[in-house]
Amino acid sequence: MVSILVFVAIVLALLLMTFNYFKLKKFSEGTYDMADIASIIRNGAKTFMVAEYKTIVIVVMIVAILLSLFIEKFAGPTFILGASMSSATCIIGMRSATYANVRTANKARESLSIGETVKVALTGGSVSGLSVQAFGLLGLLLIITVTGGISPDQTSSGFIAVLKCNPTIMWLTTYSLGCSLVAMFNRVAGGNYTKAADISADIVAKIRHDMPEDDSRMPNTIADFIGDNVNDIAGNCSDLLESFVATIVASLLIAVSIANDNPTLFQSTITYPLILAGGGLFSCVLGLLFVLVHKSGKDPSRELNIATYISAAAVIIIGGIASFLIFKDAGAYDKFILGWASPWVSSILGIASGVAIGKITEYYTGTKFKSVRQLAEIAKEGSAFVVTKGDAIGSRSCLLPVLVIVISLLVSGLLCGIYGIAIAALGMLSFVATTVSIDAFGPIADNAGGIAESCHLSPEVREITDQLDAVGNTTAAIGKGFAIGSAAFATVSLIFAYVGSYSMAVEPILNVASFAVIAGCIAGGALIEYFSALLTDNTIESAHLMADEGDRQLSEPGVIEGTVRPDYNKCIQMATQQALHKMLVPSLLALFIPVIGGLLFGVEFVGGLLIGATIVAIPRAIFMGNSGGAFDNAKKYIESGLLKGHGKGSRAHKAAVNGDTVGDTRKDVVGVALDIFIKTMSTVANTLAPVFVSFHLF
Repeated sequence: MVSILVFVAIVLALLLMTFNYFKLKKFSEGTYDMADIASIIRNGAKTFMVAEYKTIVIVVMIVAILLSLFIEKFAGPTFILGASMSSATCIIGMRSATYANVRTANKARESLSIGETVKVALTGGSVSGLSVQAFGLLGLLLIITVTGGISPDQTSSGFIAVLKCNPTIMWLTTYSLGCSLVAMFNRVAGGNYTKAADISADIVAKIRHDMPEDDSRMPNTIADFIGDNVNDIAGNCSDLLESFVATIVASLLIAVSIANDNPTLFQSTITYPLILAGGGLFSCVLGLLFVLVHKSGKDPSRELNIATYISAAAVIIIGGIASFLIFKDAGAYDKFILGWASPWVSSILGIASGVAIGKITEYYTGTKFKSVRQLAEIAKEGSAFVVTKGDAIGSRSCLLPVLVIVISLLVSGLLCGIYGIAIAALGMLSFVATTVSIDAFGPIADNAGGIAESCHLSPEVREITDQLDAVGNTTAAIGKGFAIGSAAFATVSLIFAYVGSYSMAVEPILNVASFAVIAGCIAGGALIEYFSALLTDNTIESAHLMADEGDRQLSEPGVIEGTVRPDYNKCIQMATQQALHKMLVPSLLALFIPVIGGLLFGVEFVGGLLIGATIVAIPRAIFMGNSGGAFDNAKKYIESGLLKGHGKGSRAHKAAVNGDTVGDTRKDVVGVALDIFIKTMSTVANTLAPVFVSFHLF
C-alpha cells in the first residue's frame, strides 16, 4: 500500500514535469538573433555534458564491477541505477533551462509583463525540480519493490569476496553512492567551467576593456551563459538529488540498527521516511501547480514564496497524519518522548531549519539588507576594503545557521534519538522539488537577461529581466544555504548510520577519546582545506587562460568594432577541456580517502575522518557561499545605480568587480562542492563499513 501511494506521487510529478516541458517548448524564441544565441548556448551545454559523461561512464563502470566482485553481487547494478537517475535529472533539467532562458527573454519582450515572464522562468525551473525528487524516489522504490521490502536478517556477499551483508541495505547504500559520484563530478567540473568563464568574462570586459558584462562582442560571454546551466542547473540538480536520496537511505539504515529487535517499531520506522518523501513530492506538485495557474502579480519574490509555503504546509499536514497512523500503536513509539508525534515534530524542525537558514542567508546576501549595502559603500575605498569587509560578512554569517542546525539536531535527538535527527534531515528535504524549481529560476533569469543584452533588446525588456535576475541572485544564495544546511543534516545522519552499521549498541557510539578517532578528525579537517585549495587553484588557472584568449580575440580586426563575430566555440572548447581535465583528482579524493583510511586504520579512524571533515566543512561552506553572495550583490547594487555618484565604471564599481571575482570561486566552486564532498565520503564509509571491520592493517 505504501509503495502504491508513493508511486502515485511520482507519476503525478512526472506528468506535471512532462506537461511543463512541452508547454515550455511551445513558447516562441523571439528574433533570429535570440534564437541563434540560444542555440549556441544549448549546443555548448550539450557538448560539455557529452564530453563529461564519457569520463563518468568509465568511472561508474569500474566502480560498479568492483562493488559486485568484492562487496555484494548486485551492488554494481544498483550503483549504476543511482548514477543513471542522477544523470537523467541533470540532462532533463539542463535541457529545459536552455529552452527556458530565451523564451523567458522573449516573453518579457512580447508582453512587457513581469508576472507572465516569471511564469515562463518558473515553468522551466519546475522541470528541474520535479525531476530531482521524482527520479530520486523512483530508484529507491524500484529497489525496495524488487527485493520485497527491507528485512534485518538477510545475508549476501560479492562474487569473489566472502563478506556477509544485508543485500537490500547494501543496494540502497550503493544506489545512494551512484548518485553521490555523479553529483561530485558535476559540481567539480561544472564549477570550474562556469567560474572560469565568468571570471574571465569579468576581467576582459570590466577590468581590461570597460565593456558591458554580457556584450556579444566578447567571446567569453557565451561560455559564461553555458556555465550557468552546467553548474547552477545540472550541478545543483545532482547535488540535491543526492542529498534527498542519502537522507532517506540514512533514515532506513538507522531504523535497521535501532529497531531490528522490535518488529512493530521496525516496520513503522521503515515506512515513515517513504511516506514523508512521497507526501513531500505530492505537496510540491500542489505548490508549483498553484503558482503556475493562478494570476501572477508584479512581485516575483512573492510568487516564488507562495510555492514554498504551500509545499511546506502541505507536507507538514501529510507528515502529521502519516505519523499518527504509523506510530499510533503504543508498542511502536515507546522510546519517543511525544509518542506518535515525535517523528512528525522532528520533521517540522527540519522544515523550519531549512526556511530559517534561507532567511539568514538572504539577510547576509540580499541587496535590501545592511550587509550588502555596507559592502557597496566601502567599495569607495578600494578593493582591499571590499575583500576584508566581505570576509567579515562571511565569517559573521556562519554563527546563526550553525546554531539553527545545532538546535534542530539537539531537539530532534531528544524527541526520538538518532532516528529523529534523520527524520529532521528528511523533513528539510521533503519538498526539495519546489526548492530546486525556485533555485533553477535564478540561472534561467540570469541567462534571459544576458540574451536580452547580447541581442540589444529594448530597455523595458532589460528592466524586467534585471528584476528577475536580482530575485534570482537571492534565490540562488538561499538555495546554496539550503544545500549546505541539508548536507549538514544528511551527513550527520550518515555518520550515525555508519557507526550503527558496526556498533552493537542500541544507540551507536563512537569513542571520541580514542587516538584513532582524534587522528581521523584532524586529518578530515585538513583534507577540507586541501580540497578547497585544489578547486580554487584549478579555477583560477582556467580563468587566466580564458581571459588571455578573450583578449587575443578582441585584438583581432573587426571584433571589438562589432563587424566580425568572435570565435565563441574556441572559448567554449577551452572551458570544457579545462573543466574535464581538472575534475578527476578532486572528485576521486572523496572516494579514495575513506577507503585508504579504513583499510589502513579501521572503522574508528574513518569515523573521526567524517566528523573532522564535517565540522570544518559546514562553516567553511557557509562562509564561502555567503561572502561570495555578498560580493556579487554589492557589485549589482552599484550597477543598479543605488550607490549615488558611483555607477558602472566608477572606482567603487571596479573595486566591487574585484570582490565579485574573489567571491565567484567561493560561492560557485568551493562552497557548493564541500557539501557533496562530505556526503560522498560518508556514503562511501557506509558502503564499505563491513570491509573496514574485517580488514585493516593497524
